[in-house]
Amino acid sequence: MTRAVPRGRFHRSRLIRVLEDIAVADLAESRQSLGDRLGQWLDFKDAISLYSVLHGGSSDGMDLSGEGMDVAGLRAEFDRVRASLMDAIRSDKQLDPSTVAASAHFSTESAVEFIPYHRSYLAHQRSMQTAAANLRTQVRMVASTCSPALRRLAALDGELERALGVRERGLLAALPTVLGKRFEMLMTQATEGGDDPAPGIWLAAFCRDVQAVLFAELDLRLQPALGLLEALDKEGTGQR
Repeated sequence: MTRAVPRGRFHRSRLIRVLEDIAVADLAESRQSLGDRLGQWLDFKDAISLYSVLHGGSSDGMDLSGEGMDVAGLRAEFDRVRASLMDAIRSDKQLDPSTVAASAHFSTESAVEFIPYHRSYLAHQRSMQTAAANLRTQVRMVASTCSPALRRLAALDGELERALGVRERGLLAALPTVLGKRFEMLMTQATEGGDDPAPGIWLAAFCRDVQAVLFAELDLRLQPALGLLEALDKEGTGQR
């Protein structure tokens, strides 16, 4: 039976949609504005810093207007890092649905534990966090040498990363726990149904879910760097 698509669903992040699709999250559409929701995440000092960036004058110093910036090189590095992280997820044998489905020792009667999958997810998270942060810093440094608008955008991004980083990391750190619930649900359904057609079927389905969540999390982590890259690209296009 096809699942109904709620209104506003396509305005949500890919990660939220994936979590809804695998039935581990059913999040009601918030009626708060983006500003109101951000306000709940920021303390007084954060608000002052962001206000200063948004309403302050142009940054001091010569306007280099993007002199020497290599947007193509940054884009190539972004693509390389993203592809490398995606390949690492796909090549992880612990999360490979085909490998799991073909393993005869996996069955509904086997003592299968979530711990190895938890460890694997955490390892990918650490890799994504480091790579995404490095990319974001690299692109932001280039943006900070460009036009006043891009320098302000770079400063704003830096403040947002500082102010929201802890909250973001805390939320993403909860994903393995959420997937643990999915693991238990699939295992219970297979055990109670008693009609698992082949060993590893339910576990292979779980691995596909884990991969989908990892890919969605990767997109989320790379969004700030991608946004800065697109702003740099527009700046370069406008100068030509």
